[in-house]
Amino acid sequence: MKIGSLVSIFAVSSLVSAIPTSLESRALPLVQSNLLRRALLRSNLLAKSRILEGFAYATPERNRVFGGPGHNATINYLYDQIAALGDYYDVKLQPFVELYTAGNASLKVGGVDQKAGLFTYSPSGKFTQPLILVANNGCVAVDYPATLTGKIALISRGTCQFGLKSALAGAAGAVAAVIYDNVDEASLAGTLGAEERPEGPLIPTAGITLANGTALKNQLTGNTTLIADINVISIRENRATYNVIAQTKGGDPNNVLVLTAHTDSVDAGPGINDNGSGSIGILEVAIELAKYSVNNAIRFVWVSAEEFGLLGSTYYVASLSDAEKAKIRLNLNFDMIASPNYKYGIYDGDGDTFGVAGAPGSAQAEKLFQDYFTNDAGLKWVPDEFNGRSDYAAFQDAGIPAGGLFTGAEGIKTPEEVALFGGKAGVAYDSNYHQAGDNVRNLNMDAFIQNDKAIAHAVATYGRSFESLPPRTPTKMLKRELGGKIGGKTRNGHFDKFFLTE
Repeated sequence: MKIGSLVSIFAVSSLVSAIPTSLESRALPLVQSNLLRRALLRSNLLAKSRILEGFAYATPERNRVFGGPGHNATINYLYDQIAALGDYYDVKLQPFVELYTAGNASLKVGGVDQKAGLFTYSPSGKFTQPLILVANNGCVAVDYPATLTGKIALISRGTCQFGLKSALAGAAGAVAAVIYDNVDEASLAGTLGAEERPEGPLIPTAGITLANGTALKNQLTGNTTLIADINVISIRENRATYNVIAQTKGGDPNNVLVLTAHTDSVDAGPGINDNGSGSIGILEVAIELAKYSVNNAIRFVWVSAEEFGLLGSTYYVASLSDAEKAKIRLNLNFDMIASPNYKYGIYDGDGDTFGVAGAPGSAQAEKLFQDYFTNDAGLKWVPDEFNGRSDYAAFQDAGIPAGGLFTGAEGIKTPEEVALFGGKAGVAYDSNYHQAGDNVRNLNMDAFIQNDKAIAHAVATYGRSFESLPPRTPTKMLKRELGGKIGGKTRNGHFDKFFLTE
């Protein structure tokens, strides 16, 4: 089964390793970590990444946003690659429909262009009105002054969801909202997360940088009257899209390892690190795994529409019965594993660094990767926060243990991390995050191959045995006390810049 009438734009069969077409043709050896890792080549990772880039650049939009032609070609490609492996996997497409929004926003204040970014799900609207400063972070109704009626709200990013800020501003009578960043980065775009909220009506909403927002705030604090011209043009349409699901026919189907990676990009570019790297990384492991047998079933799930709010993974987990969820021993998620100014981040499964622990089994997954990087790869690593910004979140919410790897997004690399991994301090892990420059040239191939070998090690380990994991229980994520403070950075995860919070 393929997406109807789509035709692949590249000949890709030469990139699939020679695999027997039937499991009956010979007995396959039990998977071993060292052999599976050894089969992975950076040349294959690079070649397949170029194919995804080609899908994007063959379209006028030059992206792989969900439901668009570049993304549909990606879905077909992944399906074809797995189907070409013969009968090793059961592979299917899981269709679903979600609301797609796009458009653009502009903002001028006193005639000066503020280089505004769009918040998806924002209503359209064009207004010329005074700008009014909102107190604090605009997360409660009392932050919004009575003078806001009929005017445009200026709100700081932070603490609560973008959509809540827009709704509260609408409830206070504002005709539009401008959210300015709380960190120094090139632009601020995001999503309001839904078409409507109970707190109030969503209003046309745009984002601007910390520097521009601070300058406007300082003028308003000094009692200067500022007239703003805002124009938000929003496009909304329902789009059909697909998750790709492939499970080994061999191995115990009642004890399953699920690997996830999202397949879509943002509108701005081809999304080759975010998240072509994760998609291709688990694909390459899936291809090489087909040369081996497994004791436990391995399921690869390429999920769609992550960039619009983890929609594909949420739909997938919701589609599972309680009995099917109970068969999943662990979810491992891989989202951005080849950032140019990378770190080797391992999700903090036991919560001892960031104060949020996954379900039982998450700590053991963290330890598996820690031990691998330290003992097998001879590489340094750092813990990374489970902050709900990628597709593991739906599994965690269902009480399923989770883990994974992450090389960084818009967060800033520290001097301490430079000592561990090289690169540049004071620069984002991926300065092309959610931008047109996230193409093949953006990939760090050293990080890519090392992370892919770590993925292979996890697949081989759990494909042989889950003995290191505790029995499955329905426990959800737990907060841990860390001296009264949850430590660590809050913005080194993935999708809140383009999704809901802060």
